[in-house]
Amino acid sequence: MTPDAARTLLHDMFTAAVAAADPGRALAQFLPDRPQGRCIVVGAGKSAAAMARAVEVAWPDVDLSGVVITRYGHSVPTTHVTVREAAHPIPDAAGAAATREVMEVAARAGDGDLVLALISGGGSALMTLPHPDLTLADKITVNRLLLRSGLAIEDMNKIRRRLSQVKGGGLAQAVGAGARLVTLAISDVPGDDPAAIASGPTVPDPSAAEDLSPLVQRLGPDLPAAARDILLGAPPEKPHFDYDYRLIATPQMALEAAAEVARAAGITPLLLGDALEGEAATVGIVMAGIARAAARHGTPAAAPVVLLSGGETTVTVHDHAGRGGRNTEFLLSCAIALSGAANIYAIAADTDGIDGTEDAAGAIIGPNVLQKAAALGLDPKTSLAQHDSYSIFDATGDLIRTGPTLTNVNDFRALLILP
Repeated sequence: MTPDAARTLLHDMFTAAVAAADPGRALAQFLPDRPQGRCIVVGAGKSAAAMARAVEVAWPDVDLSGVVITRYGHSVPTTHVTVREAAHPIPDAAGAAATREVMEVAARAGDGDLVLALISGGGSALMTLPHPDLTLADKITVNRLLLRSGLAIEDMNKIRRRLSQVKGGGLAQAVGAGARLVTLAISDVPGDDPAAIASGPTVPDPSAAEDLSPLVQRLGPDLPAAARDILLGAPPEKPHFDYDYRLIATPQMALEAAAEVARAAGITPLLLGDALEGEAATVGIVMAGIARAAARHGTPAAAPVVLLSGGETTVTVHDHAGRGGRNTEFLLSCAIALSGAANIYAIAADTDGIDGTEDAAGAIIGPNVLQKAAALGLDPKTSLAQHDSYSIFDATGDLIRTGPTLTNVNDFRALLILP
């Protein structure tokens, strides 16, 4: 297989993974029975507008209305459901105003009505209604600290739920008496935990009584005093309730779709899991080691093989911060560890089309990527230390730019080992 063919195959696998999570293809089969009354659509996430449009297409004869919130630039035309745009990953005033609107619309539901909550990745920042003792400015500061903390997404969500009126079941509790609530969700979190997807606005908070003082310590002295008091104070009692929660797309479904593309090309797919976590640079080193073992010893599988994985790594930012997201940081670390090993190619990209806050989904690398960087006068190790992976791959021409995909099943990684 030529280098160009290897890169094309990796790109085709990523495309298949994204397509498997397209709400336009996946949502209709998970809809509940048509309501006797109205269907009030609410929700938030990078896929919220696309999901709302899918509901309208599937139910043209149902009395539809409602409000969903999506990221700026992720809106699509809808007829009955209002789409609001807000900031991500840092909340803004538009998101707070739209969240109040969502809560008010849900509260107006009554007997015979169906409240259909459409939840996807990014919903935690987009649907923001701070604790009554917290200002929006405080919430923004907390979000910035979380993004730089290196905390696992599970721990981030514990903080977010405690500081919110909408997360951790807050939206469910706002739904008007007599109405039925059904959630359709696209998972972007390891393990597909409903309490973690957009911080669980329609499910009980499993960490409601947990001591969060170790996490508060991790966030450091810049944590706003009001947030610190809430997180260290006695947690409020939150009622547990039954819920109807349906996953319409998951990271595992995306990996299986990519595996089918590999098999069709005569490549053995090895799925390493859809919930890999850890520092992006460290995971890159580990994955490079696995790829080298496969290339040299046929362990855990002999070439030609592709190692597929999903999940969400983290990047702990210290004093120096260049440009890049967790996927390009993973790839730069992996490339350095591979050190030009022949016949090994890799892709890492966010299925939402945006790696961190950059305009690229991720990148594809081959054995010559370090040579290309050196020829341009770039030092990959220095760039990695400065979290400047985007600049390396932008210069070498290896970035993947898809634009917003309007879905999100987290990160997609594939290492292709050829004979």
